[in-house]
Amino acid sequence: MTTFSWGKDFTGDWVAPLGTIFVNLLKLIAVPLILASLIKGISDLKDISKFKLIGGRTIVVYILTTVIAITIGLLLVNIFKPGDGITPETIEKLTTEYAGNSKISERIAEAGKQKQSGPLQFVVDMVPQNAVKAMSDNKMMLQVIFFAIFLGISMLLIKPSQSEPLKKFFDSLNDVVLKMVDLIMLTAPFAVFALLANVVVTSDDPDILLALLKYAGIVILGLVLMIVFYCTLVAIITKKSPLWFLKQISPAQLLAFSTSSSAATLPVTMERVEEHIGVDKEVSSFVLPVGATINMDGTSLYQAVASVFIMQVLWPEGLTFSNQITIVLTALLASIGSAAVPGAGMVMLVIVLEAIGFPSDKLPIGLALIFAVDRPLDMLRTTVNVTGDATVAMIVAKSVDKLGEPKIKNWDDDYNT
Repeated sequence: MTTFSWGKDFTGDWVAPLGTIFVNLLKLIAVPLILASLIKGISDLKDISKFKLIGGRTIVVYILTTVIAITIGLLLVNIFKPGDGITPETIEKLTTEYAGNSKISERIAEAGKQKQSGPLQFVVDMVPQNAVKAMSDNKMMLQVIFFAIFLGISMLLIKPSQSEPLKKFFDSLNDVVLKMVDLIMLTAPFAVFALLANVVVTSDDPDILLALLKYAGIVILGLVLMIVFYCTLVAIITKKSPLWFLKQISPAQLLAFSTSSSAATLPVTMERVEEHIGVDKEVSSFVLPVGATINMDGTSLYQAVASVFIMQVLWPEGLTFSNQITIVLTALLASIGSAAVPGAGMVMLVIVLEAIGFPSDKLPIGLALIFAVDRPLDMLRTTVNVTGDATVAMIVAKSVDKLGEPKIKNWDDDYNT
């Protein structure tokens, strides 16, 4: 389409809307799915000690994989030094092209708001003032998760006879929403084509992309190493074939790649992990929604590479060991409260750079350096985020003996002609 003068307009008018509708449908069911799945999963536990066990192991494994991702990123960017290959002419061209970009200004402003908040602000933000309002905005996913967990635990603490009517409602809602996922996925091949076509026709200047190829290549290498790391964990801990695992999760990976959103991909991730991998709903209903919000392995790796790359180009004197330790800690903490939506990675990057004292006057130039390749890298790191969620779900399920055989359901299983 890019070789024809009319290709971009045609794609924008007649192809891209199909992808937008598909993503909107997934976002439409994301909150009902999380609410129903979490409440069903927790209420099915019967014993609150099981929830403590699953929750504790989930958080620990997520933190460990995130630290490993950041470490891999720092090692690669320090070994290959991609910033050394950027010429002053390229910096000037990128600055002219992107430094005044409105999206960059928005990311800096958003990061400023987050930085001004207190150290426990992310905990405060988790607790909703109004549950209905929280459910009206997919960016408030942590608040929805908090409400669902609170409600589920409360159901465990009253008599079964009292909680049974509510439990039946959420069990039924969960089944209906999963059927909605099946129906939406029937259009997935066409929708993913539409999403990717729109990405191609709206891509940035190829000359600039080429100049940043070394930086992008190092990020991609790190993301590939994370996939290898996940496959190793799957093989060693769950005794499952890594190739089988990648095949089962591939539809969710493809959707994550085309949407750049862990939250939009969540319904598909849950369907693949439960039905095609065999993780029990008791585990998946907690691990995956939490992971879509706080587990940002791909994004955290990108923070490490991007921040050091920008420093290599604009602020080489800041490349101290203590600053790199600060990057690890800040990227880890920033990933916990980051929104599972496109562009959140750049907000996190601003927070990381400001934490190490990066000169504020050079910040827009630093973001301009990487802005041209941010979209394709965002697609790839979201794919890694989703793969990490599925891996941790398998590990936690295996540790509590909740990893069984896949039970694949078709969209028309209960349809009578």
